[in-house]
Amino acid sequence: MSPDAISGKLRALVVDDEPLARSNVVLLLRENPEVELLGEYGTASEGLEAIRRLKPDLVFLDVRMPECDGFDILEMLGADAQPSVMFVTAYDEYALKAFEAGALDYLLKPFSNARFARALQRAGERIAARKGLPARMDRIAVKTAGRVTFLNVSEIDWIEAADYYVSLHVGRKTHLLRRSMTELESDLDPARFCRIHRSTIVNLERVRELRFDGDGEYEIVLEDATKLRLSRRYRKDLQSRLGQSVEVKT
Repeated sequence: MSPDAISGKLRALVVDDEPLARSNVVLLLRENPEVELLGEYGTASEGLEAIRRLKPDLVFLDVRMPECDGFDILEMLGADAQPSVMFVTAYDEYALKAFEAGALDYLLKPFSNARFARALQRAGERIAARKGLPARMDRIAVKTAGRVTFLNVSEIDWIEAADYYVSLHVGRKTHLLRRSMTELESDLDPARFCRIHRSTIVNLERVRELRFDGDGEYEIVLEDATKLRLSRRYRKDLQSRLGQSVEVKT
């Protein structure tokens, strides 16, 4: 990373239940003068508490841990409190899921010092770029068939994850955008858009009703009759955005 890549040092934190793997990442971070290591944690609960308290720029996060996995930690944090994340794991089968969750990179153990340095540099550049962006976007540029279409964000009904892309549902049309859900969510107005599932964001102005199926599951019905699942993890957030309880009496 160049000295101008970020404003001040990159504040990093490591969460990994394997002591040797964690120590390796910590050592590499301490060797970089442009990184401020906030701490290292060996359990998911300690890591979650530290992320909430210290608010790091970047978290090096293991996937598999005894208490809960790295993806659970991200869900419990919620989009508004979620830092940039780089997954560090010995399992390659979670790569796609990691990028769908908005990971900046996916380091597969064992990795070389050069691989780590490249990943850290890219992370620093992307974090710096994000800090320089406007807080909320009004329009989205979508490239399709050799042309660029500009969509007003207010026209989007709902958004879903689609591999390395997100699908923007606008009326009867669907547009593909090459961004992660987490990246896009951070640029959307939280007063208008809300995550209701790991793979779904909804425009609150399109919500017509909430339904309870009797098995402990909720679904959201939009103005056009589209039905979307509401995850329990996001129920409280939806309630705060709507300004009322989402509990449905049966």
